[in-house]
Parts: sequence; structure tokens; C-alpha cells
Amino acid sequence: MAPSPFIIVAIDGGAASGKSSSSRTLSERFNFLHVDTGSFYRAITAELLRLGVKPDDLPAVRRAVGALRLGTHLRGRSAEMEIGGRVAGDEIRSREVNDQVSHFAAIPELRAALLSYQRGLADVGRAHGFRGLVMEGRDIGSVIFPDADFRFFLHADPVERERRRAGQGQHDQIRERDRLDSSRKASPLTCPTGATSIDTTDVSLDQVVEQMSAMITARLGQA
Repeated sequence: MAPSPFIIVAIDGGAASGKSSSSRTLSERFNFLHVDTGSFYRAITAELLRLGVKPDDLPAVRRAVGALRLGTHLRGRSAEMEIGGRVAGDEIRSREVNDQVSHFAAIPELRAALLSYQRGLADVGRAHGFRGLVMEGRDIGSVIFPDADFRFFLHADPVERERRRAGQGQHDQIRERDRLDSSRKASPLTCPTGATSIDTTDVSLDQVVEQMSAMITARLGQA
């Protein structure tokens, strides 16, 4: 019998669109390795801020990014980025990081430095016996895995997304981050051609996950 295929699922969307909740649920349901690339950019932002690097000082950003030692730590079904052997903590959700992460993430050299690292997590998933990989972010289906088995793009009304963030006790400039992420030259936030677009404004997490799961189950059943 042929081995089961390794499934790659890309989930893109803006802040508080439902990416994390749905991708974590899919990870548990199908035994996929879960990767939150937003946390990677937050972790690097926190590290650069700790080093006193500002996003408008490109030479300093290039030097700092070039010196980063990146690794991977598995916590359950999730892959966490290590920087210098350390996994970032709660500081990645601070107001300062929230305010600066989109500015750092717009820097092409930083995104290029993460490209091979992120793609390499599929090999990590295979090596650790996962059935597939579900990766969430803003350029997964367009840049990181444009040939993913499934590409989803989640979106919701900004007012609803702000309400969700407030309910989580977090400060987030939703509209400003959307503007920065969508207008940057390097890997802008966009719904990739051919991706399945899902409006999560007025639907439950369960409904979103069921729509995704039905498509994945059908593919696995055909394998």
C-alpha cells in the first residue's frame, strides 16, 4: 500500500480573522504540525527591539537579522521558533511589538531570511511523523507554499476583528496593520489566485473548520 500523502494547508488572512483558532483545530483533527508564522515575526521584532534596532535603520536590521541563530522547538503539535536557543515568551504580545511588527515584517531582507526556514518546517513535520502541515500567516499561499494542497484566505469586517481582539484583552491596530500588510512591496497580504476565500464575520469557528475539514477529508479519502 502506498504511504499516505503529506498534506500542506496554507491559511492566510489579517489579524483576528480566525487563522490561529481554525489552524490549531485542524492540527488536532488531522494530526498536522501547526505553524504560526505571525509569532515568528513577532519574536524577531521583540528581539530586534531588545537590541535597540529600529525598522527604519535598514543597515542595522540587516546586520541583526544576519546574526540571528534560528532553530525550532516542538511543543505538542506546534512548531515554535528559537532565537539563539530560546523561545520567546509573552513579550511578543506586548503593545510595543504590536505597534512595530508590521513595520519590521515589511522589510524584504527580513522576509527573505525567513523564507527557507518556513519552508523547511514541512520537513520537520515529516520527520516527526505528522500527517501534514498547517501553516498560518499573510503570505503562505502566495509565497511560502504557492503549491500547497489547500490554500484558504480568511477575512472579516474590521469592526468585528477589533471586537475579537478586545475580547482577548489585546491592543491591536487592526486597520493600520491591514494597510501596512496589504501595501508593502514584499509579499503583501492578498488572497492568492485560486485560494478558497472565507468570510468569518458572521460564522462560528466550528462552521469555518467544518468547511475546511470537508475539503481535506475528501482529498485524504481519495488518496
